[in-house]
Amino acid sequence: MAAWAALRRRYWATLPARLRFLRAVTVSLTAALALLLVLAGLAATGTWDTVADRDAPRTISAADLNLALNNMDAQAANVLLSSGNAGKGRLRTPYGKAVGFYGDARREIGHDLRTLAVAAQGDRADERTVESLTDDFAEYQELIGRALENDGHSGGKAAALADYRKATDLLQHRLLPDARTLVESNNDAFNGQYTQARSTLSAQLAAVLALGLLLLAALGVLQWYLARRFHRILNPGVLAATVCTLVSVLLGAQLLSASAEHLRGARRDAFDSVVALSRARAIAYDANADESRYLLDPERRDQYTSSFLTKSQQLYGIKGADLGTYDAELAVTWQAYRTDGHDLRFTGEFRRELDNITFPGERTAAEKTVQAYVVYQRDDRKIRDLLAAGKEHEAVEFCMDWQPDTSNAHFAAWMTALDQLTDINRAHFTASVRAGRADLAEQLPWSGGLLLLAVALTGLGLRPRLAEFR
Repeated sequence: MAAWAALRRRYWATLPARLRFLRAVTVSLTAALALLLVLAGLAATGTWDTVADRDAPRTISAADLNLALNNMDAQAANVLLSSGNAGKGRLRTPYGKAVGFYGDARREIGHDLRTLAVAAQGDRADERTVESLTDDFAEYQELIGRALENDGHSGGKAAALADYRKATDLLQHRLLPDARTLVESNNDAFNGQYTQARSTLSAQLAAVLALGLLLLAALGVLQWYLARRFHRILNPGVLAATVCTLVSVLLGAQLLSASAEHLRGARRDAFDSVVALSRARAIAYDANADESRYLLDPERRDQYTSSFLTKSQQLYGIKGADLGTYDAELAVTWQAYRTDGHDLRFTGEFRRELDNITFPGERTAAEKTVQAYVVYQRDDRKIRDLLAAGKEHEAVEFCMDWQPDTSNAHFAAWMTALDQLTDINRAHFTASVRAGRADLAEQLPWSGGLLLLAVALTGLGLRPRLAEFR
């Protein structure tokens, strides 16, 4: 009891003691709020660094690997298809382009594997996947190299085709599944980081508002107590401190809320579309390769026809359609969407993108991409019709040539439209990251500075009153 009485006399029994106690409460709450804002700012900065410098690049590298593997195999098929018999009857332009694209894809795969090997460190599952990919890719290159070597010999097409079959089977059954696993693994990690960061920002926002209200309440009590004891309406220093605190709390809350919104825009509005469109591009290259494989390998034509349809359904899914009915159903469902933007009777990666239209120009770019896809699908039927009519040379030329109104030219136009659509979302992802970082750099110092000013103003406001008791 004696100790309690001593504490009461020291911290509350006298008027100066009560003023010092209220000052200590406001300073403590201000310090706690300032510390919370600093920690929230550091956490948000770390989140943006992780998103922009780790999670997004890893996912994009995995998607690029998936695409490059499909592209490399497609170009290998194109080289074999356009090479003629040991160079005799070679389609020079298609052959030259295929050789160049093949080399580009091989170099891209090497770069992506090195990037993903570094990114996988510490994650044993991803490390094993990258190791498996590296080993399988070495075997794949050996098979393709042997196929191209055999193709260079007169009468070596059959041996080249046998090696190519082994290579493409290795690609389809081991390399591509592993590559897709890496895409999903890295994308899931990004999603987990996003969910955790959003939850943390929400908790920090609630804590800032709670502490801010407590601090404003403490300043209000202090103002009331001064007015009551010293018969003054307002204390200018405490009033100015209250205004500074209010502005600081509003800035801090706005900063955390804006950070959450920028993060949502970066992940959900922009990067979800980037992932869907990256998948679409990889599927497109694989489908285009199926056309070349279909022409190259008569014994597997049924297999490659089925595979082409499967990939078409993954891009623009039409329930119950086969290649005989796909074009008509595609025309009907696409016209229904063009008439009513809410009438989406199809599924697949294009539907995923059209469900996530957010940015200016994105819908127009998405519709242009699907329209280019419609043209490409019509070209595929022309290739099959020419082959069915016994015009194999014309079918190969139409599939392989790069002249206007040929299949490759239309495929390139489709990929250009797809890239432009992807670039819109990538640009907004970058803009969201930049805006989130800029808000932290601009608003956090102001919020913290105002809190420091509030402490100083509270001290200045109380100093004359405490001086009266010396």
